Amino acid sequence: MKPAIGQIVVHPHHGPATVVGILERTFRGQTHQYLQLEVVGSGMAVSLPLDKADEIGLRPLYDAEGVAALLAVLGAPSDHVQEAWTRRFKENQARMRSQDQLVQAEVVRDLTRRSAERGLSAGEKEQLFLATQPLLTELALALGIERERAQEIVDAAVVGEDLPQELRVLS
Repeated sequence: MKPAIGQIVVHPHHGPATVVGILERTFRGQTHQYLQLEVVGSGMAVSLPLDKADEIGLRPLYDAEGVAALLAVLGAPSDHVQEAWTRRFKENQARMRSQDQLVQAEVVRDLTRRSAERGLSAGEKEQLFLATQPLLTELALALGIERERAQEIVDAAVVGEDLPQELRVLS
């Protein structure tokens, strides 16, 4: 992937970010190009070696096919969920470290459902928040909608409601 300045890309851990520049740094006598990103929403600055962007998991925003896959994961039945909150918490931490946004979407789905059914511990509430924010930002950017509308779509998908009319073409 060769990102251009101004392009929105998705960092696997920080979510959608705008490419704000490419700079060169010299380290131990070798010059390397670094991609400068500004995370959408937080404004946090992230730098990463341009030649390692694919290895790190940098990717373009979801297209229609990606949004459809995301909504399918959110609407899918939950896998077996650990009853012991400590095991469940550790399992979700491991899934959130995944570079696969669809695996992270499973965390959103499972914790949202558990919250509605039984409630969440304070740690799980934090996990849900941290997993949801990049997902909502990317969905809003990919569909050209507000984050509040993206939240409504995610909530509807998780509980199995019909997709809004404008999204039915994706399924």
